[in-house]
Amino acid sequence: MKRFFAIVLLSIHLFYIGGYSLLFQYYINKADEQMVKEIFDNKIDTTQLIQLKIPVNMPTIQDWTDYEVVEGQIQLKDAYYNYVRLKMTHDTMYFVCLPNATKTRLVNANIITAKEIADVPLSKKGQDPVSKKANALSDYNLQAFNYSYSAQGIFQKLNQAPVAVISDDPFIESPGKPPNFIS
Repeated sequence: MKRFFAIVLLSIHLFYIGGYSLLFQYYINKADEQMVKEIFDNKIDTTQLIQLKIPVNMPTIQDWTDYEVVEGQIQLKDAYYNYVRLKMTHDTMYFVCLPNATKTRLVNANIITAKEIADVPLSKKGQDPVSKKANALSDYNLQAFNYSYSAQGIFQKLNQAPVAVISDDPFIESPGKPPNFIS
């Protein structure tokens, strides 16, 4: 009986250590799969589509005249979106997105805020301490392009004979003297 009780308590402890996070990750991945399945099956409610504009600085890119069908995910602040169309200009990226409310709710439920912990020092107003703001480049994690390169099937016959060079004199004579030191 003691052994069974110890195993149960150990299992509960291990679940709180890592199983809780794994369970949330499982549900978040299932929410992503469900959203992608709805997008590919064209079960998208067009009334829920929204357009996001994100300022960028890409002066070398040509402006796209129309939206391209590109699927992916984007996170802005605390909300997650699945975009279905993308249009790029040299100063702005336009996304036609579908809000992923399930993933947003699961991720927000999994985050432990500092206000819930009793021994974390807070400022006088009861808010989190002021931290250094990140630069604008780290605000958005967006993979705009994904390239995949593959070889064109060039095969060469392997040479089975080993190549070895034995040198009697390991010193190589210099063609001249080295240049003077320039300061």
